Amino acid sequence: MQITSWYTHNFEDRLTGRYITIKHIMPILDSYRTNFNVSVAGFSEMGVEIPLVTFGNGTKKVLIWSQMHGNESTTTKALFDFFKYIIKNKQQTVQLLSQYSFYVLPILNPDGAALYTRENANNIDLNRDARDVSQNESTVLKSIFESLQPDLCLNMHDQRSIFGISGPKPATLSFLAPAADALKTITPAREIAMGLIVKMKNYLQANHHSQIGRYDDTFNHNCVGDSFSSSGAPTILFEAGHYHKDYNREQSRSFVFYSLIALFDLDTGAPISSLDYKEYFAIPENQKIYKDLVLYNVKVLGEQTLQTISFQYKEILIDEKIEFELYFDNMRANNDVFGHQCFDLKGGGILVNSHQNITIDKKITTIFDITQNLMLI
Repeated sequence: MQITSWYTHNFEDRLTGRYITIKHIMPILDSYRTNFNVSVAGFSEMGVEIPLVTFGNGTKKVLIWSQMHGNESTTTKALFDFFKYIIKNKQQTVQLLSQYSFYVLPILNPDGAALYTRENANNIDLNRDARDVSQNESTVLKSIFESLQPDLCLNMHDQRSIFGISGPKPATLSFLAPAADALKTITPAREIAMGLIVKMKNYLQANHHSQIGRYDDTFNHNCVGDSFSSSGAPTILFEAGHYHKDYNREQSRSFVFYSLIALFDLDTGAPISSLDYKEYFAIPENQKIYKDLVLYNVKVLGEQTLQTISFQYKEILIDEKIEFELYFDNMRANNDVFGHQCFDLKGGGILVNSHQNITIDKKITTIFDITQNLMLI
C-alpha cells in the first residue's frame, strides 16, 4: 500500500484548520469507540473532561499527549489521522497492536484550546509546570506517567513560523530528544530518543519532506519533556512548523502523520536506513530567522539608508475561527532576515495603511508600493 496515496484519500477530514477543541474531537472519538477505549483521564481547571484514548495490548507502553498548549493543534489533527489509519488498516497494524499499548491524551489543555491560548485557564504554561504540578492538567499527565512508567513518550507541539534551518528553509517539522540534566548528558533514554528521531528524519527526507530541524536542548527542569527524560523515559518532542502558504498547517500535519508511520514501522515499502543516534547531531538546529512578510530595500521617510521591514501575523480567534492579522514587527538596515513572503522594492517607498510613518506593533491592512504604483497587500 502506498502511504501517501492512502493519506491523501483517507486523512481525518472532520478536523481542519487551526482551531481544534474538545467540542470538535469528541464526536469523532465517539465514532471510534468500537475500535478504541475512550475514557476520562481527569478534568481541567474549568472542569472540562480530558479524554484518554487507549488501544493495543503489547508490552511496550507509549504515552502521547497533544495540545498541552491550547493553540497548538496541528499534532492533534495528525493523531486523529493516525487513529484512522489504525482503524482502516487492521492487517497492516496487527503486529503493531500486539507489540505496543498506546495511551493518548489528544487535548491535554481543553480550556486553552477553547480560548486559543498557549496557557490554561489560570494563565499557566503547562509545559513549565513539571516541577510545581500546580494545575489539574499537570496532575493528570504526571499521574498517568507515574502509574504507566512508559517505554516511550511523545510530547506533541506546534512551533511558530519564525523558525528556520540553514538554507535558509522554514523548519516545517522539528524534533528534540530533551536533555536529562544541565550537562545534556546522553543518557540511555536520550540515546533511544535520538535514534528514533534519526529514524523518522531519514524516512521523511527519503520519501516526503526535507525541511527538518532540531530544537534547542537547553535543560529546564520545569519542562515536562526534560522531567520525563530525567526520569529515564525516552521522550521525543515534536514541533510542527510552517510550510509554504500553509498557515492552517494541513501539509504540516501530514508530515507529523508520516513521522508516526516511520516511528512504528508501518510503511513496509520504505525500509528505514541507519539508526545511529549520532546522526541526530547532524540535523540542523532551529534558528529564529523568518518573518511572515519581509520588504527589502525600502526607502523610508527620514532614513538615509534603505531598510528591511518585517511583519508578523497574529492569530486571532473570531467566531470560532482563526483570523491571521498582519502587524508591523521590525525595521533594520540589513537583510539578515528571511520572509515566507518577500518583496524587493529596490529603493522604492511605501504607504502603510495609507500613511508613510510606521509604528511598532501596528496592525497592517494595506501596504502600497509608491514607486511601482502597486498594492502589495
